This record gives sequence, structure tokens and C-alpha cells, in this order.
Amino acid sequence: MKKPMEKQGDEPVCLECGDVLQYGSGRSDRKFCCDTCKNRFHNRNMQISRRYRQRITSVLERNYDILDSLRRTSFRNIPMDDLENMGFNKTFFTSYVRCPSLETYMCFDIKYCVSRGTVTSISKLGMEIK
Repeated sequence: MKKPMEKQGDEPVCLECGDVLQYGSGRSDRKFCCDTCKNRFHNRNMQISRRYRQRITSVLERNYDILDSLRRTSFRNIPMDDLENMGFNKTFFTSYVRCPSLETYMCFDIKYCVSRGTVTSISKLGMEIK
């Protein structure tokens, strides 16, 4: 495979397969010899981004499931260390608000408050459970 914009002599080549581009018809600034090469090139370049987003979504879904199961039980306070032992990843959340003595996080539609390393309440939007 050739480097982008590499030319063989004076002829430009396809960014995917390296074939010389024929400019008989179409745009004079083409970068690919066919739609298949164009699609392969862009799909490969987007693969890393898609995997990264999938990993983040997986972690957020696991956090959501843990919070939702705790929300359904009648707990009072739970240390963040215990949450982490359940598989919770405290570095992933969807929003954050800091108040003087309390930090409020959201994981999609579940809100949880953290004070001094302890989760003090978990509630779902529109539903307050203390």
C-alpha cells in the first residue's frame, strides 16, 4: 500500500490499493480508484474511534447497572471503594456538578451524590429514593 498522495512518477495513486489513478472521467483530484477502495480506507480509519466509543459505552452501561441495582435496594451509604469492588468505574460518568460539600454525578438518568468518598444517595430522574 502506498502513502497518501504518493505518486508513481507523475501519476497519482489510490490511497487504499496504490493503483495508478486514471483521470479519463470524473474529478481531476480523485484520491481513490473506486468506491470499494474509498469505503475500505474510511472504514479502517474510523475503526479505532468506533472501538474507543464502544469501550466507553460498555463502562457506562456497567456503571448504570450497578447504580440501578443499588437504587432498587434500601441502602443508606456505600463507600466508593465498595462500589469499585463491584466493578464500578468512578472515572466514567455523563455529567458532574460540584457543590461545597457534595459532588453530584449523573450516569445517564441516574443521579448519585458523593460526599467524602461515600455515595450518600442514588436516584433516578423524576424519582427520589433516599
